[in-house]
Amino acid sequence: MTWFKRNKSGMSAQQYKEEQEEKWIVYNDVQNAHAEWERARLRFEEALGQDQIDYAIYMLEAAERKYQMHLKQAKDIGLNRVQMITREASAAARGMGTRTMSH
Repeated sequence: MTWFKRNKSGMSAQQYKEEQEEKWIVYNDVQNAHAEWERARLRFEEALGQDQIDYAIYMLEAAERKYQMHLKQAKDIGLNRVQMITREASAAARGMGTRTMSH
């Protein structure tokens, strides 16, 4: 018989690990979406001519929606700002980046 360590909520160690992995993925999605939004905002500020401005507006609106979707997902799984900051500090301490190479 295998014994599982359970946390305060009664989850097995495996369930807890899976929940934490999901939160980490969502956290990274939020960070990436925020970075994408920042790039779109800068693209808008630097746009010249009507075509570039129209495209920049389109990209900015899409990036804002994507960021909002990821923030909602983070809220839905109970990931709050304090947990996000803690995860970022933890990752920095381990020498891990919070953003992907797509930036």
